Amino acid sequence: MTFKTLDDMDLAGKIVLTRVDINVPVEDGRVTDTTRIDRIVPTIRDILAAGGTPVMLAHFGRPKGKVVPEMSLRQVVPALEAALGQSVTFVERPDRDTLAAAKGPVLIENTRFSPMEEANDPQMAQFLASLGDVYCNDAFSAAHRAHASTEGVARLLPACAGRSMQAELTALETALGTPKPPVAALVGGAKVSTKLDLLGNLVTRVQHLIIGGGMANTFLAAQGIDVQKSLCEHDLLDTARDIIAKAEAAGCSILLPRDVVCAAEFRADPPTTVVKAEEVPAGQMILDAGPDSVAHIKTLLDGCATLVWNGPLGAFEMTPFDAATVAAARHAADLTRAGKLISVAGGGDTVAALNHAGVAEDFTYISTAGGAFLEWMEGKTLPGVAALEA
Repeated sequence: MTFKTLDDMDLAGKIVLTRVDINVPVEDGRVTDTTRIDRIVPTIRDILAAGGTPVMLAHFGRPKGKVVPEMSLRQVVPALEAALGQSVTFVERPDRDTLAAAKGPVLIENTRFSPMEEANDPQMAQFLASLGDVYCNDAFSAAHRAHASTEGVARLLPACAGRSMQAELTALETALGTPKPPVAALVGGAKVSTKLDLLGNLVTRVQHLIIGGGMANTFLAAQGIDVQKSLCEHDLLDTARDIIAKAEAAGCSILLPRDVVCAAEFRADPPTTVVKAEEVPAGQMILDAGPDSVAHIKTLLDGCATLVWNGPLGAFEMTPFDAATVAAARHAADLTRAGKLISVAGGGDTVAALNHAGVAEDFTYISTAGGAFLEWMEGKTLPGVAALEA
């Protein structure tokens, strides 16, 4: 896809409506994780350096079209100022004159305080467009929503991608749009049902599909393996078989666990056994992929040029069921550092797992977008991205 960036826009003297994602965790009125704020800093600074006035549009929480004081963006201002190293003007009810007179960055109150935001009401889009001269979307994580501040206004002003959005789209295009083959996708997580569209799209786009986590149990059961008490969606066995058949038709190999780590109960550090996938002891459950499975994953990655990762290989939140995820992640990181692998990962559990493995900084790109990342991988059109296409 082609889209304009800040480098393509004349920003001097312009009011730049900048959609950002600063929907950050807050406790007792203080931001506890500034990751999303940190990611928008390059965009805001570049707009300022080009002579523009960045006016930030953002949502916070789910106020459902009503003014909810506890969801005011005012409480985010101190963290925003600390990240930018300068003062930020907070505006509850914006008008053109107020924004034109601003000296430096501006943050407008929660867009979702209006019911017209999530309805993508043309009236709100027109109002927002009247406030600025250029529109910049730097919130990929909100790009799967067709809202007034993500899609409506983008159609009414010269539009471009901010630095974070630009990096995200470039990384995803590298991973799935025009990737360097062979491409492997590692998909884990609890349930097949939440990733049906994802799996169906990936088997036609990648050469190898590694399936882990609880969803792997459903695929094992679909092949006639008794997974005992393991998490398994028995009503989706036919669906799993259909995905396997689709993969075979597309020439995509599917790698399932060959051996597994089992326990009688799901808790930290219980007695465990490592057995072949088809030999799960009676009354036990699969909670991680075994060492032989990890060895095969490593070998497969050694022969790949691109990796897309979404979801853990086991119940990584508890030891020792983090072993497979950590080992595979560290191997992928080693290959990436050596310049042998392009690695792109995303999704909440994935980010947590890679941080747990200590390799988040070593992957080529990690998306914090969650739903938007998944929908992109599912092959869906993201309204906020489509509105930027040149």
